[in-house]
Amino acid sequence: MEQDKPDEKKDKYKVVWKNKIEKQISKCPKNVQEKFWQLVNDLKRKGAIQKDWGNFSELGKNFYHCHLSYSWVAVWYWEQNTIVVEVTYVGSREDAPY
Repeated sequence: MEQDKPDEKKDKYKVVWKNKIEKQISKCPKNVQEKFWQLVNDLKRKGAIQKDWGNFSELGKNFYHCHLSYSWVAVWYWEQNTIVVEVTYVGSREDAPY
């Protein structure tokens, strides 16, 4: 599901996710949801490499993650030389797919 088309004036990337991510986001505390939307904005503007975010790391080929808070994480996929970043998980770090 495409969430927002890039604003050609400031966004360089398109951030997408499947419907199940909406459900995952809704289960997060409000402050974590707000941090997630900040992350989405950063992903749109700067791309998948987000070294300014807490515990940012590459999980494997083309998969990345960061902490939205101590217990909550986001995971995304980005293939180099593309403009699409796909969020694949948002939720508890204990249930994260890594």
